Amino acid sequence: MVLKTFGWSFAVTALGLVAAVLYDGWTALGLVAILSILEISLSFDNAVVNAGILKKMNAFWQKIFLTIGILIAVFGMRLVFPVVIVAISAKLGPIEAVDLALTDKDQYQQYVTDAHPSIAAFGGMFLLMIFLDFIFEDRDIKWLSWLERPLAKLGKIDMLSACIAMIVLLITSMTFATHAHQHGGTHVDKAQTVLISGLAGLITYLIVGGLSSYFENRLEEQEEREHEAEEEAERTGKPRSAVALAGKAAFFMFLYLEVLDASFSFDGVIGAFAITNDIVLMALGLGIGAMYVRSLTVYLVRQGTLDDYVYLEHGAHYAIGALAVILLVTIQYEINEIITGLIGVVLIGWSFWSSVRRNKALEAAEGKAEASKEEVASGV
Repeated sequence: MVLKTFGWSFAVTALGLVAAVLYDGWTALGLVAILSILEISLSFDNAVVNAGILKKMNAFWQKIFLTIGILIAVFGMRLVFPVVIVAISAKLGPIEAVDLALTDKDQYQQYVTDAHPSIAAFGGMFLLMIFLDFIFEDRDIKWLSWLERPLAKLGKIDMLSACIAMIVLLITSMTFATHAHQHGGTHVDKAQTVLISGLAGLITYLIVGGLSSYFENRLEEQEEREHEAEEEAERTGKPRSAVALAGKAAFFMFLYLEVLDASFSFDGVIGAFAITNDIVLMALGLGIGAMYVRSLTVYLVRQGTLDDYVYLEHGAHYAIGALAVILLVTIQYEINEIITGLIGVVLIGWSFWSSVRRNKALEAAEGKAEASKEEVASGV
C-alpha cells in the first residue's frame, strides 16, 4: 500500500537528487534535500485538507490529481510562477525573465522579494477564507468546543466570513501604508497593491469555492435520487445526465484543490529564497516535496485516516488560519520559515493526539457497555 501510493514520489526523489548532483555537485544535492523537507513540513496541513476534499472524488479524479495536478503544482507553481511574478513586476518578457533567473540570480531574487506583498496578500486572504468558513460552520464533531460552539452560532450570520476577511485586509493595507509613510513614503503605492491583491484572493475563493460547493451539492442531490433518475433516463433515452453532473462536480472540486495548493505553495516558494536563489534547485527541491504532499493526500484518503482521527481536519484548518495570518504579517515583517512549519506541525500533532484519546475513550465506553450487557444477560 505504501509503495503503491508513494512509488512515484520515491522515483521523483531519486531522479531529482541525481539531477541536482549532475547540475551542481553534492552541495546542490544537500540544498535540494533541505528544500524538499521544507516543502513537506510547510504543506502537511495542505495534505490533510486536500484529503477531506479528495475523498469525495472517484478513483479517476484522484489519478488526475496525482498526474495533471502534480504537473501544475511542480511546473506551474514551483517553476513557472516565480518567473511570471518577475516578468510582471519587472515588466519583462517571459524569455527575458527566464534568462534573468538563470544568469542574474541576485536580481531575480530581488524582483521576487519586491513582489512578495502582493503574493502574500492574495494567498493570505484565500487561506483566511478557508479557515473562517470552517470555524463558522456548525459541525457535529467539535475539537475545541469552548471556542467552536460560540463561533458556530456566530456563523449563522450571512457573509460573516467575507466581512471579517475584508476588515482584516483593510487593517493590513492601512498598517502597511502607515509603515511606508514612516519611511519617507517611498512604498505607499504598495498599500494599494496589497489591497487589490487581497481582494483578488478573496474573489478567487468566492468564485472557485462557490462553484465547487454548488456542484458538490447538486451531486449529493443527484445521488439521493439515483434510482429514480435511472428509471427516468431509461424512459427518456438520456442516461448520461448523472455522469455529466458528476464530471462537473469533480472538475470544480479539482479546480478548487489546485487553487488551494497554489495558495499553500506561496510561503514555500518565498521561503525557498532563504536557502537558495537558484531557480533550478528550487524547482527540484520544492517539486519533490510537492510530490510527497500529493501522495500523502491520497494515502490519507485510501486509509480512511480522516474518518479514524476525526480532529485531524480541525487541526489542519487551524494551521491554515495560522499560515494566513503569518502570510499577512510577512508583508511588513520577516518570519522564519521554521516557525511557520512548526506551528502547523504542532497544531496537527495536537489534533492527532486528541483524536487518539477520543478513540480510546470511545473504546473504553463500548467495552463497559458490552460488559454491563453480559452481566444483565447472565443475571437473567
